[in-house]
Amino acid sequence: MQYRKLGNSGMYVSAIALGNWATHGETVDQDVATACVQRALDLGITTFDTADAYAGTKAETMLGEALKGVRREGIEVMTKAYFPTGPGMNDRGLSRKHVMESINGSLRRLQMDYVDVYQAHRYDYETPLEETMGAFADIVRAGKAHYIGVSEWKVKEIRAGAALAAELGIQLVSSQPQYNMLWRVIEAEVVPACEELGITQVCWSPLAQGVLSGKYDGGRAVPSSSRFSDGDGTLKTEHRFMKPEVLEAVDKLQPIAAGLDVPLATLAVAWVLANPNVSAAIVGASRPEQLVDTVNAAELVLDSETLELIDGTLGDVVERDPAKVESFPQRV
Repeated sequence: MQYRKLGNSGMYVSAIALGNWATHGETVDQDVATACVQRALDLGITTFDTADAYAGTKAETMLGEALKGVRREGIEVMTKAYFPTGPGMNDRGLSRKHVMESINGSLRRLQMDYVDVYQAHRYDYETPLEETMGAFADIVRAGKAHYIGVSEWKVKEIRAGAALAAELGIQLVSSQPQYNMLWRVIEAEVVPACEELGITQVCWSPLAQGVLSGKYDGGRAVPSSSRFSDGDGTLKTEHRFMKPEVLEAVDKLQPIAAGLDVPLATLAVAWVLANPNVSAAIVGASRPEQLVDTVNAAELVLDSETLELIDGTLGDVVERDPAKVESFPQRV
């Protein structure tokens, strides 16, 4: 495993982080979740990412159970707040009320005294940024989090958040965007700004929700368990990653992976880690053995020729528009 600095902080994270969105509490039970976490630890993963809203708060509870007995100082735990955790109007967003209540709920479910990074899961346009950052600062000062981060914030929002964090004497160290071979919308604006500000990326969906694992075989194979299957073997093509031209381009990456003697999933995660502003790629697992291919990506160094070959193979199916980085105009 490789370990990288998180932002301009002194803390290291594992280059591969285990996330539990769409797994713990949804597709796997506690025994499997615990087995996946234990396998991750065995493979050198020390960083774990979750959120209060995942699986209706069950994901945090399951992660807490899976990490019970693990030396707390030897792991890094990241969680988030913004999405609904209850039916009320104040059970969502980044108001001081919700943020302060959310951190307490997260710590209770995780069975921990603190998290290492507490993140704004989206930007909240209904709450003044000063209110949100003030609440985050109080959480850090209370020892309930060491650092703060953001997820899917636009470049101007990151700049404003970083300026307020500096004024308040806390460290905004990470940005958590979607980033993979097919979705590169952070490259034009977010990454350069973050490099300037001392913020690094902890990327979700490095496999483009499974598409870059190659399991769709150019659109010819549709796993029945896939979120992109309608249950009768038909592919749901309305998602941009499921377009025929995208799947055909991804299929052409297979020879590149084969030339390096690695599975396509390993190549895809290694591509994300090749960006110097990336501290970690978040992977999921519904079976412990799935982690081996993605963990191997931490040691795979891609040369410039391979990176250029990937770009040429994917061509114009890659999304690069920086305007696609956005939160929701209203709370959800």
